[in-house]
Amino acid sequence: MADVLQHEAVLPLWDERPAGTPADLTPTIDERSKNLFRADRALTGIAEPSLTAWVPENPNGTSIIIAPGGSYRRVVLDKEGIEIAKALAPLGVTSFLLAYRLPGEGHTDRADAPLADAQRAMRLVRGHADEWGLNPDRIGFLGFSAAGHLGASLATGYDRTTYEEDKEAHVISARPDFVALVYPVVTMQDNGVHKGSRSALLGDNPTPQQKSDYSPEEHVSTDAPETFLVMADDAPSVSPANAVAFYTALHEAGVKAELHIFRDGGHGFGIEGAQDKPVAGWPNLLAEWMVQTGAMPSPSEMTLPTGLEETR
Repeated sequence: MADVLQHEAVLPLWDERPAGTPADLTPTIDERSKNLFRADRALTGIAEPSLTAWVPENPNGTSIIIAPGGSYRRVVLDKEGIEIAKALAPLGVTSFLLAYRLPGEGHTDRADAPLADAQRAMRLVRGHADEWGLNPDRIGFLGFSAAGHLGASLATGYDRTTYEEDKEAHVISARPDFVALVYPVVTMQDNGVHKGSRSALLGDNPTPQQKSDYSPEEHVSTDAPETFLVMADDAPSVSPANAVAFYTALHEAGVKAELHIFRDGGHGFGIEGAQDKPVAGWPNLLAEWMVQTGAMPSPSEMTLPTGLEETR
């Protein structure tokens, strides 16, 4: 591992393919955009999970692992990945874009594969924080849509044993210092569930025990990290009840949290897709929350959409 973190360096999470990964799994990128000048790529066939570093010009020591959504069936690379990292860079935040295993692609540890990758990613960043010039106490996790479920699962199950590891590595905590969930899938219970994400994670006929075990709102403890949540009330696929349920559980456990539900915005808006809608202000709210919670020092510029425009 390099002593100095390189911009756009790809960091494998595991020394070799995780056990139980299908031998014939091959990475595939599908371009879904109908606009020649705006990419909308989706990655499948993730056999070798990784982090891709996005290092700002003036790092402030804060880092965040960005997990794009995709119904646990794909990883959306642009609007919930690189677009977000570019927007955070002017604030001094070092981003790590997470390509995590997709549970429905034949992995033997299906339901735990994404969480194992998220835990490993946290330990990798924290374990190398000093040599990369990062603060090991200011590492966050930002999850979109189905990866909102992954973020909530990490917030409540960061200490679960999901993979075999040497004792030295397991000493490193996988707990995020802060969590942000954007239009998140959370519950696996019938009321409010996003069925596509649940079937990808647990199969078509999960048991009542599985539904409970993989519903993060049922496992919130006082040790959960502070959390920021944002949704749009008119989301057609993922009910705002998901974010509300997780916020309520955090509040009842005494964990500070902030919840924003906007009148309009739909689902999957990212940053560019939120423009000219009430929900467009969510990136600035996130930045302000990060400063207020001590997740990052106050930057000279707090307008994230403007920073994004400058990177086009």
